[in-house]
This record gives sequence, structure tokens and C-alpha cells, in this order.
Amino acid sequence: MTDRPRRMPMATAATPLPDLPSFTTLPKKRMPAGRPREWYETHNRRLKAMRLAIALLNSGVYRPEQARNRKIRATAVRIGVHPPSNTTCRMVRALLQENDR
Repeated sequence: MTDRPRRMPMATAATPLPDLPSFTTLPKKRMPAGRPREWYETHNRRLKAMRLAIALLNSGVYRPEQARNRKIRATAVRIGVHPPSNTTCRMVRALLQENDR
């Protein structure tokens, strides 16, 4: 073996997010206490589905049939949220369908 210096892996450039219009966000409110766990899970799932639907609309996906699970999960990675479950993907398509009417 030769005593060559080891090459460091090169950093790859992250794909930039498209310029999104900046909207003023509403101030966050505390979650109501005392609800069953299922309520909180459903609430957070709906929020995630809305975020994903907005990101898909901004990227040019307007119809539910254009939003396969793979595309929805790739969008989740791009906007920095955990990959959605199949149930959340169905919710995203339902939101896009509401937009389609």
C-alpha cells in the first residue's frame, strides 16, 4: 500500500427549492389539552397533508392522478418533512381533488 492521502468525498449540491410566494403565517396556537391521542394524530396528519398539497400545487401538480405516492414522498423530502404514510398520501390526493372541482 502506498501512503497517499485519502480523498474526501465531495459534497453534492442540494437542489434549491423553487421560489415560493411568501405569505404571512398565522401565529401558532397551543394545541387543546385533554383530547384523545387519536385526535392529535389526525390533526397533525391533516396539517402535513395540507403542506404537501400546497407544495405539489406550487410545483405544478394539479390533479390527483398526477400525484402518485412516490411523487408525494419525494416532495416531502424536498420540503423537509418526514415521508408520509399511505393514509396521508390519500389525504393529499383528496385535497387536490377538492381543488380540481
